[in-house]
Amino acid sequence: MINVTFIDSMGTDLSVVNAARTSFGKKSQWHYPNDDDTQRTLSDRDTKLVRYLASHKHTSPFGHCFASFHIKSSVVVARQLVKHKFLRWNEISRRYVADEPQYDIPKLRKATKDKKQGSGDLINNPMLDAVIQQSYIESTKQYKYLLAMGVCEEQARGILPLNHFTEWYWSGSLDAFADMCNLRCSGDTQEETRLVANGICNIMKKLFPVSWFALRLEK
Repeated sequence: MINVTFIDSMGTDLSVVNAARTSFGKKSQWHYPNDDDTQRTLSDRDTKLVRYLASHKHTSPFGHCFASFHIKSSVVVARQLVKHKFLRWNEISRRYVADEPQYDIPKLRKATKDKKQGSGDLINNPMLDAVIQQSYIESTKQYKYLLAMGVCEEQARGILPLNHFTEWYWSGSLDAFADMCNLRCSGDTQEETRLVANGICNIMKKLFPVSWFALRLEK
């Protein structure tokens, strides 16, 4: 199953504000509504500043906030997501790891003439599902056989289907993850990459609520 796990973060919405205000030698503080020490927000003035920065593409202040995630998905999905710029990526390697392969069981979709979308409606055909399942069973069997016969991991892995799971650490700035989610959270993108992007989006909007709302094209 595709999985997104939050690892760590640095900075807050206030970090964005103060990075922007430093050019004038200014600094803001948290606003505590109703003198409640347990709740903090940006002031209205600072909230407007964050929105101004986002709408006018002044992205450098957002670059002072970071987040890290651990992602588990199929190799197919990973190769789509690795294309995004300015996000750090460290992935498990089957050159060194020879554990039991796990697979993403796809919900088969129809081919479509619109190659930008890549796929259409779901296909409900148990026989085709069985073909996929059988290919996983046979590939795993042959993979284990090659390893047992002394073939090195980096070559034995070559027969595994692209739907076997991989995992990686993915880290980057607030604006870089917003750019990724603006593309991948859209309803017309590949469903599997959208699951990863939505998982990240749900966490980021809790970490940086004002900035994330300002940066996201789809509110």
